[in-house]
Amino acid sequence: MTTGPHTWTSKIAALQDKKEYAELNWEGSFEEYLAIVRQNPRVTRTAYQRLYDMVLSHGKTEYIDNKKKLVRYHFFSDDRNGGRDAVFGLDVPLMKLVNVFKSAALGYGTEKRVILLHGPVGSSKSTIARLLKRGMEDYVKTPEGACYTYSWNLEKNGTQERIVSPLHEEPLKLIPRDWRAKVFPELTAGDKGFTIPELGELNPACRYIFKDLMNRYHGDFTKVMSHIRVHRLVFSEKDRVGIGTFQPKDEKNQDSTELTGDINYRKIAEYGSDSDPRAFNFDGEFCVANRGIIEFVEMLKLDVAFLYDLLGATQEHKIKPKKFPQTDIDEVILGHTNEPEFKKLESNEFMEALRDRTVKIDIPYITKLSEEQKIYEKEFNGRRIKGKHIAPHTLEMAAMWAVLTRLEEPKKHNLSVLQKLKLYNGKTLPNFTEDNIKELRKEAAREGLEGISPRYVQDKVSNALVSDKSETSINPFMVLNELEAGLKNHSLIPSEDTRKRYRELLNTVKQEYEDIVKNEVQRAISADEDAIAKLCGNYIDNVKAYTQKEKIRNKYTGLYEEPDERLMRSIEEKIDVPESRKDDFRREIMNYIGALAIDGKTFNWRTNERLQKALELKLFEDQKDSIKLKTLVSSVVDRETQEKIDVVKSRLIKNFGYDEESATDVLNFVASIFARGDAKE
Repeated sequence: MTTGPHTWTSKIAALQDKKEYAELNWEGSFEEYLAIVRQNPRVTRTAYQRLYDMVLSHGKTEYIDNKKKLVRYHFFSDDRNGGRDAVFGLDVPLMKLVNVFKSAALGYGTEKRVILLHGPVGSSKSTIARLLKRGMEDYVKTPEGACYTYSWNLEKNGTQERIVSPLHEEPLKLIPRDWRAKVFPELTAGDKGFTIPELGELNPACRYIFKDLMNRYHGDFTKVMSHIRVHRLVFSEKDRVGIGTFQPKDEKNQDSTELTGDINYRKIAEYGSDSDPRAFNFDGEFCVANRGIIEFVEMLKLDVAFLYDLLGATQEHKIKPKKFPQTDIDEVILGHTNEPEFKKLESNEFMEALRDRTVKIDIPYITKLSEEQKIYEKEFNGRRIKGKHIAPHTLEMAAMWAVLTRLEEPKKHNLSVLQKLKLYNGKTLPNFTEDNIKELRKEAAREGLEGISPRYVQDKVSNALVSDKSETSINPFMVLNELEAGLKNHSLIPSEDTRKRYRELLNTVKQEYEDIVKNEVQRAISADEDAIAKLCGNYIDNVKAYTQKEKIRNKYTGLYEEPDERLMRSIEEKIDVPESRKDDFRREIMNYIGALAIDGKTFNWRTNERLQKALELKLFEDQKDSIKLKTLVSSVVDRETQEKIDVVKSRLIKNFGYDEESATDVLNFVASIFARGDAKE
């Protein structure tokens, strides 16, 4: 119930930031703008300079990966929008892209190139373009990213007419070119590290008005500038200001005027000629995107007629509107395309000029499992989607299969593609160094440019979620079965051999999942921390006596006996410590304990991951018979066993993220593995 006629309107109005509104709608004279430039000359930056500064404004993190220094630019995490368009696992390609921005900002030549994002479908090319466009929209609203343009206040038939610069140009363009060399250094005197960039000439419409006023006022520049009002320029793709997007359509319904603008036939009657620049609509995408960024969707599908305009806009930063001279523009030209279209470009001899003016940035699929997994966790965030629980490892296994399809078979015969995936994901394997991983990446030059798209995986996870095969949860097998069922109708798989390989990789993933859940159930069964601590203490006592060639006192008989070799080996064998290495391993353990003691720390079985795994496996082996997990596959389970199983189930729910249904399913699954005798000894 409202208490007054304007209650809700007032509440809504209170959400507005009036100070920000005033700043974004600032308007002043040319003189006032010159004062702004003197205070902060960087408001005159080029589109590339502004874009590069925008990316840097979000911060960056430097890190080392495989002995290589990498940079993660926080802008591409899309934190301002809750990670909605976050790009994962592409730090190297994004570094290359930002380096192009930096080079262009410094005027080293790449500002005269088309930036072409190239990669397979679904590899984030459009997402990166969307991020950059939205980033520019947001940045120009900040004090650091402020951008200005101008309009003319003229009198026409006794009324005031306002004509906005059709290309939203920099107001300093109004200063005749011959005068700039003397004016610009004075304007930047307060910022010696910045030089006002080369701005070019006014657009034809503003040039016409400027000349007309100069004639009227007999060359009095001050009087001409009295007609100028400078205002903040706010980029908006929806309002077609500073952000342009061009998408190829049917050739019969499209011509190059969509890029450069067209004659306004209604105004020809008013101005008397179709060559009067005031009778021209400078509303092509190149004009719209001036000062900002233009995106060419599926760029290489463009008709050759469009490429002539593109070449001029790229190299000379000029466009040629119909019946008017070349017009200066300043914008970032960003295109994206897929593999088949790029191959067509390479083989087309008529496209040599475009190839020469193109900087290609490969945007491959992700080849790091943990990063691929983030895509699906973002999409299906939360453990419960539409009332369904996503069992642990479901998204991980889907991501694992997707990444495996993108990896090339290792040339080293002792390495499987699954092991290669684990190495890429930061795991360590015996006899493999960081240099080996660099070699693996180097020998697989096209890795990530082929394989399964994240979109396919997302679709199949969605199918599993809406399926009626499970009421409350989905598990990895449901998703893997959906992935396999969709392969026969997948239109982007090039051959039957590839289809067969993808199916084989699904089996590899299923086997890996078996190993993971067996380990989890083993850990849940052996999660009695008191029992592990007791077993650990017993093991350490025996190792200490063994390494120091002492005897150990039996707590029950009180007699001194030789260290229990059988106990020590039963634990060490769980982590594949061979007989020949047992002395080294035991000395390492004692040295580790000694080093902790020197630092004033106490040894705990959790501090050594390898020993922890061995103790858990040993305890599981000792306890699995008492739990009789195999009986789960039969219809009769005695009360004592059921109580123990319930304890294990509660641990799976509490410690590993299962719900009631998925915990029961995984216990039944692991029980069936033990029943068929597949469990590791």
